Amino acid sequence: MKFFDNHKILFSAATLFFVVLTLLVAIIPAVNNQNKNRPLPGTEPLSAAAAKGKAVFIANGCVACHTQQVRNVDMDKIWGSRPGVAADYAGITRTSVWQNTATLMGTERTGPDLTDIGNRQPSRDWNLVHLYNPRIVVKESVMPAYPWLFTVKETPAQNDVVVNVPSVYLKGRKGKVVATDDALALVAYLQSLKQTKLPDGIPEPAFLYKREVEKSTTPAEGPDGAALYIANCQSCHQANGEGLPGAFPPLKGSKVVNDDENLELYVDIIMNGYDARPEYGAMAPIGTIMNFSEQEVAAIINHERSSWGNNGKQVTPEEIRKIMDFVKLKSAAQ
Repeated sequence: MKFFDNHKILFSAATLFFVVLTLLVAIIPAVNNQNKNRPLPGTEPLSAAAAKGKAVFIANGCVACHTQQVRNVDMDKIWGSRPGVAADYAGITRTSVWQNTATLMGTERTGPDLTDIGNRQPSRDWNLVHLYNPRIVVKESVMPAYPWLFTVKETPAQNDVVVNVPSVYLKGRKGKVVATDDALALVAYLQSLKQTKLPDGIPEPAFLYKREVEKSTTPAEGPDGAALYIANCQSCHQANGEGLPGAFPPLKGSKVVNDDENLELYVDIIMNGYDARPEYGAMAPIGTIMNFSEQEVAAIINHERSSWGNNGKQVTPEEIRKIMDFVKLKSAAQ
């Protein structure tokens, strides 16, 4: 058996066998799957800023704590409207010729899942403050701060993006916190993370292990205003309604909240957002993004008007419906 006695022939044959097997078992099927797998119709490609932000996301190790996968279990419903499908990840390719694909799906969920964070938290100002120091907006956060993504300038330039950070977090430094290009790119990437709706006619995968809800014999009371506030408003305006000085306005004692004569402005802010610069950061159109109904808007208003010492008049969904229709017409005309 000269084949086994000649090491050159033996190792050459083994190498050839390994290469052919790798091509047949790994490379060709992978290329075939990649060619077949396409992003869902309606998926928006990353902008240049978001693509740069994706690299910043990877470089700073965000993939170690944040997942981008909505599993098909009921507990994951808070992260997206449906479980993830293969097409959601079709756009994730190699980082470079020499670097493998980053594990953007994640392996550990120490922090919240980011699959739909562009809808859940669209505010650029909130995201910048959160990156500078997460404890500013979420006191219990274990996420590290990323101050190197920012600079402090005594006199910011006209085109600088100033981050409204409460002075107590500046630790004696004088000046304004300014976001670097990397910080802005990272936020652009986070804002781009939105779960794409499945095409019409394709059923959404079901969430498994649904929790049993006890049937009540009493009539339904409608949306829970407190829960809606916690999910959509508390991250900026805080649990005590006092907001953050220099960053987000207070709702406690707010003229807008308690004013019975200008309910239209109140609803307009909830649905279409508001830019109070330079005093505070801009508010995103949360109501429109989350597709709030008149019942949900009314529940939030009634919660805010009856909390933290506020004493505004309670509203009905019927009142809010009329104002929402008017606000939509006014927005369309602008």
